[in-house]
Amino acid sequence: MASLFDPLQVGALRLPNRIVMAPLTRNRAPDAIPTPLMAEYYAQRASAGLLVSEGTAVSHQGQGYADVPGLYGTEQLDGWKRVTDAVHARGGRIYCQLWHVGRVSHVELQPEHQQPVAPSPITAKTKTWLVKDGAGGFVPTSEPRALDASELPGIVQDFRHAARHAVTSAGFDGVEVHGANGYLFDQFLKTGTNQRRDDYGGSIPNRARLLLETMRAIVEEIGADRVGLRISPVTPANDIVDADPQPLFEYVVRQLAPLQLAYLHVIEGSTGGPREVEGRPFEYEALRKAWRAAGAKGAWMVNNAYDRPLADQALAEGADLVAFGRLYIANPDLVERLRQGAPLNVPDRKTFYGGGAQGYTDYPAL
Repeated sequence: MASLFDPLQVGALRLPNRIVMAPLTRNRAPDAIPTPLMAEYYAQRASAGLLVSEGTAVSHQGQGYADVPGLYGTEQLDGWKRVTDAVHARGGRIYCQLWHVGRVSHVELQPEHQQPVAPSPITAKTKTWLVKDGAGGFVPTSEPRALDASELPGIVQDFRHAARHAVTSAGFDGVEVHGANGYLFDQFLKTGTNQRRDDYGGSIPNRARLLLETMRAIVEEIGADRVGLRISPVTPANDIVDADPQPLFEYVVRQLAPLQLAYLHVIEGSTGGPREVEGRPFEYEALRKAWRAAGAKGAWMVNNAYDRPLADQALAEGADLVAFGRLYIANPDLVERLRQGAPLNVPDRKTFYGGGAQGYTDYPAL
């Protein structure tokens, strides 16, 4: 039986273990530029089999929160290069999570204070993070406008360009596309947010079209062995819902299979919450079987509320990688703590979003 501490080939990378640091938004990149403190933070966690960066906007339009990093300007790329160099100096491997938030944004964060964009003009009943007068806080999202079909090829190109810059300029080992948690691709996929009547709305193939076009473009640009995708079939995060997610996501994975991605990253249940979502049943094993039956060879990564026993069980049942999120906030040496069964540091929730070293780089290692 596979162990969390066994090596695994994942696309172009040989991982020394099967523990992944999941993407974690921390709001410590003023002007969307990664800082030296961020380089220290990621380097501290380089013993993970793979680090996946916090969500990183592929364009100014794609930004949804204050002080999150970007990947569309020279200073941003230079900042990320310092981060990846620090991780590689510690022997680590790091992917960049490519992000467009869609409607989960605010006019204050958008170019020229324009409306956020979405598949349909439906405001998200959720909040985003703004910084005013040096203080951060959560505020309701702004009303979005519907994207015109003529704008969608530009979004695909934004992701293509960001993927290329991530690996050629910023030094990342690959990229993960954020298709989860109620952000742009999830908004197109799901019926609660997509009420379009063109080729990008209505049927399952139409709603999946933008995501699949984007994944094909990125694979063409940097190679499938450096590309992953994150999905969340039933999470209610950011006011997202679909009327029938099982056939939707089984269609998506069957269409993705021929691309031979490095991995598929699946959030089980409610992101950061219960693993079973009331009123939203989903068969993850059926999804994995559909992925494999369609010929996919990439790693199957599971995520949400995992501890050591649950991770061991997941590997025994067919998962290849286990992603840990909040445990990595307070435990930079999580790999060794899990290996030894050592006590875990408790994260300080007050420092999750924004701030400096406190609650970020000051958690002790063993």
